[in-house]
Amino acid sequence: MPQVVVSIDGKTYRMACGEGEEPHLTALAAEVDRKIAELRDGFGQIGDLRLTVMAAITATDELFEARRRIAELEGGMEQKSVDTGELEHVRRRERESFVESLNETAAALERIGTRLGSA
Repeated sequence: MPQVVVSIDGKTYRMACGEGEEPHLTALAAEVDRKIAELRDGFGQIGDLRLTVMAAITATDELFEARRRIAELEGGMEQKSVDTGELEHVRRRERESFVESLNETAAALERIGTRLGSA
């Protein structure tokens, strides 16, 4: 199992990950480090544990918001799918009505042609 050495808030950590996941783990650690630095800049020296908890809560808040937005978008996609299905049903009825009108017109023309032919 591959291992990656990452640095978060000036501390070095050796972490295991799946094969090929090294760049992803490194990027995640860099994001955590950035978030902690951002919080430290905003709140000053408030303790490592408190900064870590605040970073975790902030990341979880962002995750919840992303999940909410995904659910909202999926709901919109489902509604569009329903709308598309309804639209297709309307189009099918219109095509059937058009074909029926053409058949009625053809029958009327045949009747007229028959009358003209017998006259």
